[in-house]
Order: sequence, then C-alpha cells, then structure tokens
Amino acid sequence: MTPDTLVPTGVASPELLDLELAEGAPRVPPAPVVPTPVISTPVVSAPTTSPPDGGSADGASTPLPDPLRDMQHGMPGSQGEHLLQCAYGTQDRARRFYTQQVLDRLNPTMVEFIGRMDMAFVATSDSQGECDASLRCGPRGFVQVIDERHLAYPEYRGNGVLASLGNISENPHVGILMVDFVTDLIGLHVNGRARIMEDADLRGAYPELPDDFERGRTPERWVVVEVEEAYIHCRKHIPRMVPVVRNRPWGTDDTRRKGGDYFNAKAETRPWDSPVAADQPVGSQL
Repeated sequence: MTPDTLVPTGVASPELLDLELAEGAPRVPPAPVVPTPVISTPVVSAPTTSPPDGGSADGASTPLPDPLRDMQHGMPGSQGEHLLQCAYGTQDRARRFYTQQVLDRLNPTMVEFIGRMDMAFVATSDSQGECDASLRCGPRGFVQVIDERHLAYPEYRGNGVLASLGNISENPHVGILMVDFVTDLIGLHVNGRARIMEDADLRGAYPELPDDFERGRTPERWVVVEVEEAYIHCRKHIPRMVPVVRNRPWGTDDTRRKGGDYFNAKAETRPWDSPVAADQPVGSQL
C-alpha cells in the first residue's frame, strides 16, 4: 500500500488532501520581511490614569487594553500565553482559536479519532517543573475513552525508571498529543489532570477495558486523565508516513536487538557514577 492508495478516514476530504499533498503545488511568495524589535520580556503597562481634569494631554482618555482580559472572562490558556499574545499582537487570532477550536471535553469526532490512534506523545513535569516527554504506543485504540471528560492509557512493562509516572505522582498536569501521520494528517491535543490506577482497580470500575493483549502489551497500570482542554493540531507541518509490518523480538534480552544501547551511552561517564559496584543494591552503603 502506498500513500496514493490510502483513503482518509477522518474529517478531511480526499480533495483537500490531494491539494495539500500534491507535488509541485504553487506556492505563494512570502511577504517582504519587515524588521521588528526583539522583545525579550513583554512589559505590560498599567492603564493610564486621567489628569485631575478627567482628560489627557491631548484632551482624550486613552487607557491601555488589559492583556489579561480574556483570562478574566474565562478563556483558556496560561497567563504567559495571554501576555505574549499582547506583546506580539496575536490576541485576535488566539481568541478565534479559543472560541472555535478549544473544548473542555471530547466531542464525538475526537472520540472517533482517539479510537484509531496507535501512538501518543505524553508530556509531564515534576513538582519543580523539570519536564519529560515520552512516547506511548499500542494497538489501534489503545487509548481508551471512558467518557467525554476522561480517557485512560495503559502502562506496559518498561525499563523500570517510571519517569512519567513519577512526575504525575508529584504534579498531575499532563499534556497528550496524538497525530494521524498516515491518512488525515491532523493532530489532537488533550491536556488535563492525571492519576495512576492499577489495572485491577480500573478494570473493576470500567469492565469494558480490553482483555485480549498482544505479547508484551499487558497493562500493569493505567493513567486516567481528566480532560481540561482538547483542541486540534493543524496539518500544516505534519509529514505523511506509511506504516510497514515489522517483526518484534519480544522477550529477548539481547541489547542490540532491543536497541537498548543504540546511542552507545553505556560506556560513557556521567556525574552520578560512583566507584561502588554497579550491581550493589541501592542503600547498601548506608
């Protein structure tokens, strides 16, 4: 199967994809670049105050707009977002996006999209704001939609570091990005608050969870996310890819076959190395 024979399965029409993916499509010449001053840190001035006579130097009152107005009216986004929108003059575009594309729940089209995804990028951070981004993969629909405000993804056996789960245990905020690289070239962001649940506990509360797993894909636990924001990632810069069949050496301890030292890191030195034998149990020096 080639990209030309793949049929879009989501909301994008084949005609639109043909237009965007066509080789040699005409390009609009870029507009002349007008140099603009570099803004390192946006400085937001307080509204001007009127002179004692109620007017200003030119006879009119000209208070500056409040850059956090949209936040005060319940719009999504961080304070930093809204301040930079003011600094860079993108408030109107941002407001259109908030009002037209951002939801506080999953609508039916989003649920259908999630149901055919086989990978997700997960972003977390610890209580100090140190970040981690990780990839989660599984069979199509491995991310389970529980209802319009909750989804869950499985945690399989891994390297034992538990970086994402460790972050979630300190800071529940999580960002998930799912991308269709194959047919519709579109992405879905889901941001929310996460909690860790053991497989048996979630299965008891949600018996519809799948119970037929591929080898190496048995969930040990789940991350349940309460949806706070769900919105589109546009297709403008998403590359098109074609999946291929691969044989996976499940169960092997061969580092090379697993790609465990692909970057030749094992022999490198690191600040946390110590003269203590690597196989000495943690805490044995105490």
